[in-house]
Amino acid sequence: MINVTKTYLPPIEEYYDYLKKIWEHGWVTNNGPLVQELEQKLKDYLGVKHLIFCSNGTIALQIAIKALGLKREIITTPFSYVATVNSILWENCTPVFVDIDPNTLCIDANKIEEAITENTEAILAVHVYGIPCDVKGIGSIAAKQKLKVIYDGAHAFGVKLNGTSVFNFGDVSTCSFHATKLFHTVEGGAIITNDDELAQKIIHHRQFGHSGDDYFCLGVNGKNSEMHAAMGLCNLPKVDWLIKKRKEIFMWYTRLLAGSRNKTLEIPAGVEYNYAYFPAIFSSEREMLAMRKELENDGVFTRRYFFPSLNSLPHYKGSTCPVSEDVSRRVLSLPLSHDLTYEEVERICSSVTSQVLTNV
Repeated sequence: MINVTKTYLPPIEEYYDYLKKIWEHGWVTNNGPLVQELEQKLKDYLGVKHLIFCSNGTIALQIAIKALGLKREIITTPFSYVATVNSILWENCTPVFVDIDPNTLCIDANKIEEAITENTEAILAVHVYGIPCDVKGIGSIAAKQKLKVIYDGAHAFGVKLNGTSVFNFGDVSTCSFHATKLFHTVEGGAIITNDDELAQKIIHHRQFGHSGDDYFCLGVNGKNSEMHAAMGLCNLPKVDWLIKKRKEIFMWYTRLLAGSRNKTLEIPAGVEYNYAYFPAIFSSEREMLAMRKELENDGVFTRRYFFPSLNSLPHYKGSTCPVSEDVSRRVLSLPLSHDLTYEEVERICSSVTSQVLTNV
């Protein structure tokens, strides 16, 4: 059986070494020494000023919205995981969907200004599949219209644009450290900002709104534990190796599918990519579903990342977004993990190309 993702787990002895430290000092949560160590090492690795470790990537988005004081309309993308729009709704803000660029699959910066109203307070854009948004275009619009910018970088750990981490753009960025991600802490996430005052607000919001006996604001329990930090400390030194392995597998897919009708991910110039996903866009939903069924029959499990288009969710309907709606019906993420073999990738691609040829 081949799953669409596979969690990387470090040698268990390495994890035991950190667990022994936890047992020795007896500090298991509430900003313990391993959490502090992980935050510092992540800041050093990513080249960012402030990074606040959280319990997951969704609460990271919610805290970011809260810390920026957003209460009205937030322009966002319809092509992402549901956590993006749910975070906006959970914070009692109104998502306003802007369609996506058909090439990057990120929000189309050229369509943002026409969606701005007197109630617009921010742009929440997603680096889809780890491909950076048009940060220059979005930044220019935000400065002109006096809007805040949040980047949902759930897929973008380790991605650089012109030599700098994508987490250095906007007012705040968030990331997911879920077990399915390139870098993970089993469950976890982070909020990143270069703003000193905002960073302090985020820290307070993450821990019930107080520090010691002093209360500063409304807060939630968005902290994470020493056990999760220990997993992150084990995994962080492996990230460069994992990216190298995933790049090799990504290139196998690219070569083997080069002759098919499927559209695959193109990495823009200036981007150092993390090879987080391998999505394929088929010529029709019917073709995609037939191929998916054939792969499942062969023990290969894929995911419809991302379906449905978020403007058509049952709990929130937004304006029509033709590009996102079309792509979401035809896209499928193929398995990509650090230990896939060439023979397995060849087997997957053989099923894909044979199914495509059958439906020509």
